[in-house]
Amino acid sequence: MAKKGDRRIEPTFDRPAKGRSSRDLSVSEEDRVVPARRAGAGPARKAAAPRGRKSKTGGSGLFGILGRVAYWGFVLAIWCGIALTGVVLYYGAKMPAATTWSIPDRSPNIKIVSVDGRLLANRGMTGGEAVGLHEMSPYIPQAVMAIEDRRFYAHFGIDPVGLARAMATNLMHGRFSQGGSTLTQQLAKNLFLKPDRTLERKVQEVLLALWLEQKHTKDQILEMYLNRVYFGSGAYGVEAASRRYFGKSARDVTLAEAALLAGLLKAPSRLSPARDPKAAEERAQLVLAAMREEKMIGDKELTVAMSAPATRAAAYWTGSENYVADRILEDLPGLIGEVRSDIIVDATVDLTLQELAEKSIRRLVDENGKTLNVSQGALVSIDNSGAVRAMVGGYDYANSQFDRASEARRQPGSAFKPFVFMAALEQGRTPDSVRNDAPIKIGKWTPENYNGKYYGKVTLATALAKSLNSVAAQLAMEVGPEAVVEAAHRMGIESELQANSSIALGTSEVTPLELTAAYVPFANGGYRPDVHFVQRVTTTDGEVLYEFTGGNNPRVVRSDVVGMMNSMMTGTVETGTAKKAAFAWPAAGKTGTSQKSRDAWFIGYTANLTTGVWFGNDDGAPMKKVTGGALPAQAWHEFMVAAHEGVPIAALPGTWRSGDGGGVSRPDAPLVDNIDSFPEAPAEQAQGSGNGQQMQDEATSSIRRMVPPGDVGQPTQRRSTSILDILTGG
Repeated sequence: MAKKGDRRIEPTFDRPAKGRSSRDLSVSEEDRVVPARRAGAGPARKAAAPRGRKSKTGGSGLFGILGRVAYWGFVLAIWCGIALTGVVLYYGAKMPAATTWSIPDRSPNIKIVSVDGRLLANRGMTGGEAVGLHEMSPYIPQAVMAIEDRRFYAHFGIDPVGLARAMATNLMHGRFSQGGSTLTQQLAKNLFLKPDRTLERKVQEVLLALWLEQKHTKDQILEMYLNRVYFGSGAYGVEAASRRYFGKSARDVTLAEAALLAGLLKAPSRLSPARDPKAAEERAQLVLAAMREEKMIGDKELTVAMSAPATRAAAYWTGSENYVADRILEDLPGLIGEVRSDIIVDATVDLTLQELAEKSIRRLVDENGKTLNVSQGALVSIDNSGAVRAMVGGYDYANSQFDRASEARRQPGSAFKPFVFMAALEQGRTPDSVRNDAPIKIGKWTPENYNGKYYGKVTLATALAKSLNSVAAQLAMEVGPEAVVEAAHRMGIESELQANSSIALGTSEVTPLELTAAYVPFANGGYRPDVHFVQRVTTTDGEVLYEFTGGNNPRVVRSDVVGMMNSMMTGTVETGTAKKAAFAWPAAGKTGTSQKSRDAWFIGYTANLTTGVWFGNDDGAPMKKVTGGALPAQAWHEFMVAAHEGVPIAALPGTWRSGDGGGVSRPDAPLVDNIDSFPEAPAEQAQGSGNGQQMQDEATSSIRRMVPPGDVGQPTQRRSTSILDILTGG
């Protein structure tokens, strides 16, 4: 209790600090928990955070945000690393133990021989020997590293820097334009893996690349890569590629040539100078620029190489037999699967006939190329079993590996007409049936004869021999385009055909190989052949891996129809459009010429061989009035005369004579494939040919499809199928 007289001291909060003694109980402004309210101020502010301590909301600044991003990025990286490790372990566990890994031998060789045992071609690694890194031109490894793996000697099998650069480039271009695989990874893929685009394959590729880097030096890896990688045109390794394209060893390759070789690695088949010289040259210039950027060459060397682009020697790997070899390589996987050891392929091709065919095609192009504007030709010859005895895919394999015999689809023109006439015969007509060859109009289409010449009333035999378009169009209307398409496919045409009225004139495109094969049933009595290039495949030890056994070829056309077709097409060679093809053997066939002479064909046959010939230009440019009866018939004649030398003469299968009553028998054997049955044809009993035959045709039209009378344009019988239906394929 305070004594009386003592003065009570009250604490003050607003006394000036100055002069304050240590015993004063005053509180300064800095010591207040809640700041004093200023005059006119609103509610008291929130308490300020104590000095030296961060507030909970202080992290909302830039540094706080960056900190949180770094933190969560680190967390995400950890989880991604864990996931990646799991993936690597999972796919790595599916691989054989690393102790069993070894470098496989070089790819096996494929030796292809003709029917008489002569070498057609070698495919595989034997195209060139292995060349040491110190032996080959130094420009080759430099060019390859410049365009494929600039940091090859700096990375450990995987190049994170190169991968990041590739990803950035791809993002900038908005498309996948660069890959991040190193040369070591590419070698690992080529040595051990299949080219599947899967995560498993990529993980295994990385593991194998790391293993390669541990087991081998950089020089060894680069040497293995250069001696095994594919350079296009069937060339594996720099030695094979150098000899393929330049006719020289890899030891003597120039800078420009090395740049071309390195440029091929991106897309060997597409960029091959044998297929697209311009694309190969453009790619080579990119390689040269990359070499200059990496200071592997100087400005002077760059200028010289740019001004003298690399060229290849056309004399190496020339010869049309290489078209056959390429086709056989395409067929092999389906016959024996993956080639794991050296093999010998016995081809069906007769190298003597092959050389004769090539010589004929080249001579005719050389002699007539400029005057007739023709630059290419193709020839296919098939025996009655379907074995291809010769196939020329173009004028010069060295200049162009594109196989025009089996890959190029062109309009066959009138060479397609036999299928139209065959369909008509199967529905009851005979070679003596008469039609009026005159101008006709089908919808908006007006088919015209060659040179605008018409012959009036003619037999079907005459119409086919003279290749009259008007009559062919009439027959297509009568039997229906669908029947023509069915007949063509049944005989061996594999390409898609348009079922419209113009099909009578061969407007749907086909290849020379399939068109020739579709004529073989006329030569062998009505059986569809199994077209093949390979007779047998064996190992070097004699083990048989595959052998063509033939089997039962299905009958696809009646024997009586074969006889009538052979009778009509014999006229094409004897008195019709292919008289230049005639020689000592009984022969038949059909010429064909597409619009503006863009394509000229002759497909002809004997009882021994069926041979088809095509002439034209790759760009579809018109020739100068070249028809199937000109260059194609001449080439066919030269080839067939040589092919039949010393062979006993044999008649064509089937018999039919004009005026013998024209009886059409029922099918003489069960038919397979697309044939369920043939309709029984009415007997045409008119004597001889001419108007009597025409009247009989008209008389039977009530029970058959409509047969237009000879005087086209006059009123005809009405039928259920309209012209519109025919034109639209209905």
